[in-house]
Amino acid sequence: MVAAVIFDWGGTLSEFVNAELVDAWRLAARHIDPAHEDEIAAQLVQVEADFWATTSSHQRSATLADLLAQAATELGLDVAEALLEEAAVRHLDAWTPHISHDPDAAPALAALRAAGLRVGMLSNTHWPRTFHERFLERDGLVELIDARLYTSEMPFQKPHPSAFLAAAEALGVAPADAVFVGDRPWDDIAGAGSVGMRTVLRPNPFAPDIEGIEPDARIAGLPELVDLIRSKWLPER
Repeated sequence: MVAAVIFDWGGTLSEFVNAELVDAWRLAARHIDPAHEDEIAAQLVQVEADFWATTSSHQRSATLADLLAQAATELGLDVAEALLEEAAVRHLDAWTPHISHDPDAAPALAALRAAGLRVGMLSNTHWPRTFHERFLERDGLVELIDARLYTSEMPFQKPHPSAFLAAAEALGVAPADAVFVGDRPWDDIAGAGSVGMRTVLRPNPFAPDIEGIEPDARIAGLPELVDLIRSKWLPER
């Protein structure tokens, strides 16, 4: 019996942003050391790219402060913690115009809750909770999501099983009683499936199918999800 639906954030509840990382990092680099903006921005881009590559290796999580501190160390900069925190805010400012939630997200979440289902969110991120919550609150989604988990606060990121188990525990359900909805075959579908969750893929052209990884169902958009879950996993309701 399905009791909860857990969502990925980027590309699933929020619109996928195919932005150049250097654009988002440039403000932070300029704030750290304007005289070496290009060099610092390039280093920050590389550090973030290395972080995302770990989803296919050790899957350990990190925070935005970790990324900034690592880049500063590699560049030999003496950057105080307060300056790093301010640089993180500049990074958020650069992203803010690009972040928008799917207009169908709120109606879909409300319909799932009306069907008696718990709703959760599990996001692979190095951003602090405050960044994500700012966007969720802005678009009226906070009150529609019972548990919001960010891997920046966890030891491991998706597809590590512990991330999915933590999400199920936060909602008070067994993994087998949860449906996970995401846009990435490896991070989302393989990871959720490994702990026994049902899986729904919302395809993302920037995260192509992987041979051997097949979701339980696919949707083109969030409006399809409610009917899918009702017909496939809630037949008696």
